[in-house]
Amino acid sequence: KDDKKEEKKEDKKEEKTEEKKEEKKDDKKEEKKEDKKEDKTEEKKEEKKDDKKEEKKEDKKEDKTEEKKEEKKDEKKEDKKEEKTEEKKEEKKDDKKEEKKEDKKDEKSEDKKEEKTEEKKEEKKDDKKEEKKEDKKEEKTEEKKEEKKDEKKEDKKEEKTEEKKEEKKDEKKEDKKEEKTEEKNEEKKDEKLSLIHISEPTRQAEISYAVFCLKKK
Repeated sequence: KDDKKEEKKEDKKEEKTEEKKEEKKDDKKEEKKEDKKEDKTEEKKEEKKDDKKEEKKEDKKEDKTEEKKEEKKDEKKEDKKEEKTEEKKEEKKDDKKEEKKEDKKDEKSEDKKEEKTEEKKEEKKDDKKEEKKEDKKEEKTEEKKEEKKDEKKEDKKEEKTEEKKEEKKDEKKEDKKEEKTEEKNEEKKDEKLSLIHISEPTRQAEISYAVFCLKKK
């Protein structure tokens, strides 16, 4: 019985040991599993890290590509700006050329205008000279006409004066004749009266008279 007991005990012990062994095995298995899990998690972590790295790389690539795109855009913009500036420069050059052409045209037109004005001035001067010549001619002709008129007037005056002189002579002759006749008549009528003074004719006209005084002896 004791042996049996002991055997039982030993069997129990063995069972226990086996159980322990099995437990240890199970623990080991679990540990392994956990290790595997950990490995897996680490792998996953590493994968994640790799993924992150790749993402970063990709992001970097994308950034680079974007930068390149932006650089290209900037280059295009700069090219456009340069083209615009060149176009503006060309436009300015064209404008300057046009301005020069216009200035030349204006200068030519101004020169032509000045020439025309000078020609007009010369024509005016010539016209004025001709007018002056014509005025001088007219003045000369008028002077000649006036001279002729004056000559005619003078001739008329001279004729009138001559006529008046002749009339005066005739009047004097008639007066003398009348005086003589009167004297003769008075001498005949009354020899006592004597002639003192005879006045000159009153005016130089057709009707004139003279006054004479007689004195008794």
